[in-house]
Amino acid sequence: MEVVNELVKAGVPVNATNNLGLTALIEAVALGDGSDKYEKTVQLLLDGGADPNLPDRGGITPMRHARQRGFHGIGALLFKARGH
Repeated sequence: MEVVNELVKAGVPVNATNNLGLTALIEAVALGDGSDKYEKTVQLLLDGGADPNLPDRGGITPMRHARQRGFHGIGALLFKARGH
């Protein structure tokens, strides 16, 4: 989480994708365990400008990943960030 915070502060583009087409936000949701640590990481990324509507190559949004994994806390953060 500290690394994410430092990267966001340094202005690293948070919506950049890796070679698999995943953003940092999608990785935090889809590859995380939904714990408080990952909720805080998701919030840091959102605060840093991560787009909660940006899907992966398969068209799956961070919100859908959160729902599929049963991550209610992360889902609430993403829902709020989407302006709902």
